[in-house]
Amino acid sequence: MQKHFVYLVECRDGTLYAGYTTDLARRVEEHNGGKVGARYTRGRGPVRLRYSEALTTRGDALKREAALKRLPRAQKLLLTSTKKHLPS
Repeated sequence: MQKHFVYLVECRDGTLYAGYTTDLARRVEEHNGGKVGARYTRGRGPVRLRYSEALTTRGDALKREAALKRLPRAQKLLLTSTKKHLPS
């Protein structure tokens, strides 16, 4: 069964970006590569993975990503400092 991840990366300018992927390491590399990463992270790299969470279905992951994006910055920072789920 394929895992689905939601994640928060911190950009060089201190901003946070939330995203979804099925391959976390590849996606972070893409953000840092500057060509395939999200438009938001281009020019703000390098990014650093601050938080990730594995979910079992794509639908659950996309709902969680949307919820993360709606969180105020302070709550995102609290989440990154108290709970880190990094893939094994």
